[in-house]
Amino acid sequence: QVQLVESGGGLVQTGGSLRLSCAASGSIVSINFMGWYRQAPGQQRELVAVVTNVGSANYADSVKGRFTISRDNAKTTVYLQMNSLKPEDTAVYYCHAKRHDGIGYWGKGTLVTVSS
Repeated sequence: QVQLVESGGGLVQTGGSLRLSCAASGSIVSINFMGWYRQAPGQQRELVAVVTNVGSANYADSVKGRFTISRDNAKTTVYLQMNSLKPEDTAVYYCHAKRHDGIGYWGKGTLVTVSS
C-alpha cells in the first residue's frame, strides 16, 4: 500500500505562483512513477505532469514552460512548481503514484484557484 498526502493548494491571482507537494508513505520502494493530475468542475481528470524514478519528466502541453515537476532524492516527495498561473489552471490537483506492477494510488486532492 502507498499513501499520498498533498499540500500547497490555495487562492492565487493570475500570473502568480504556487508549489504543490505530495508526500508518499508506505511501500514507496515499489513506486515507479509519480505525478500530478487535475480535474476542473465539469471536466475529466487530466494529466498535468509525471516524473519517473530516473527523473524523466513529461508535461501536458497546456503547462509546458510554466510548471515544473520534481522529486526529492529519497523519492518520497514530489513537487509541482506552478508559475504564470492562469484562471484555466483552476482545479483540484491530485497526486498519483504507480507501482512497478501497474497498481496506482491517488491522494485526496488539493484545490488550486486562480482568480482573474
